[in-house]
Amino acid sequence: MDSFMLMLGWAGIYAPVALGSIGSAYGCARAGQAAAGALLDTDSGYGKFIGLAAMPSTQGILGIVVMFTLNREVTVTAAPGLFAIGLLSGLALMLGAMYQGQALIGAINASKSKPEVFGLSVAPAAIVEGFSVFAFVFALVLAGSLPA
Repeated sequence: MDSFMLMLGWAGIYAPVALGSIGSAYGCARAGQAAAGALLDTDSGYGKFIGLAAMPSTQGILGIVVMFTLNREVTVTAAPGLFAIGLLSGLALMLGAMYQGQALIGAINASKSKPEVFGLSVAPAAIVEGFSVFAFVFALVLAGSLPA
């Protein structure tokens, strides 16, 4: 049983970066596909579409920071906390990046046809990013309360 608990602890340490990176890859790929399509439909302003496509990458970076924060000696007493914080924050980051990619598809599609709504169309993606930041901050706070 102890070895299983230790394994869960190690999985919890790696989960935020793995899950955050999966979500970032998905979100960037989906937004990138929309950006590539927008490049065909517009005559200028390409940089803003490429910039939007990169927005979901931040959740992978946040996952790396959570992983470094959780990285410590894995003990039987700390393992459940490491697993719970790592897995749940990783899931929040993954889903945040995936849904941010979906919001960015809408932003890209709207602003390619009507460039004046670019700033407003990005607001939903920024709101989704905010929820990922909440999960990130709370993971860091909770990591500080884990047993040494």
